[in-house]
This record gives sequence, C-alpha cells and structure tokens, in this order.
Amino acid sequence: MSRRPWGLICILLLLAALYAGWLGSGRNGLASLLVFSAPPVLLAGALLGQWRHARYCCSVAALGWFSHGVMRAWTDRPDNLPAWAALLLALLVIALASGPAARARLASKRKPAPH
Repeated sequence: MSRRPWGLICILLLLAALYAGWLGSGRNGLASLLVFSAPPVLLAGALLGQWRHARYCCSVAALGWFSHGVMRAWTDRPDNLPAWAALLLALLVIALASGPAARARLASKRKPAPH
C-alpha cells in the first residue's frame, strides 16, 4: 500500500474552500459550488481511496483552475486576490500531482543501460 499524498489532499480541500467562499454566494452559488468546489473535493476523496489515476486527473483539472485564475486575475482588477490565490493553488496542485512521476522518469533516464 502506498502512502497517501496528504499535502496534495490538503491543497485540494483548500482550493475547494477558496472557491466556495469566493464564488459560492450570489445568484449562481449552487452552480459555482458544483463546478468549482465539488471537483477538488471529489479528487481529494479519490486520492484518499488511492484511485490509480487520481494524480493525473488532479493535474488535468488544475489546468482548468489555473486558466480560470488567470482569466479572473486579469478581469477582476480591483478585487483579484482570490483569483491569484486560485492560480497559485492550481500551480501547487500540478507540482504535487506530477512531481512523483517526473522524479521517477528522471531517475530512470539517469540509470545506465545494461549492455
């Protein structure tokens, strides 16, 4: 049994809480919760359940969160702190989710090939 990535799980839950607080109220609150807060919570659950493809799905979803953060940081000029926070958390999700695979790939390239 492999170790659970607690750092990544915490960042996903923090991202979900950020989106819930930032976009969860207002006219489209329920839709925002379903679109922005539910996926990180579900992915955190997938990581807890040790689903094989959870890290990959986290990286793919984080690309969308990153893009959304860039767009909102650019357009919400007076109040764009939550957008910058989402953008940075998305980058952290990408780094934590793909770090182990990148390290393994680099380690395999360093080993000399047997002749």
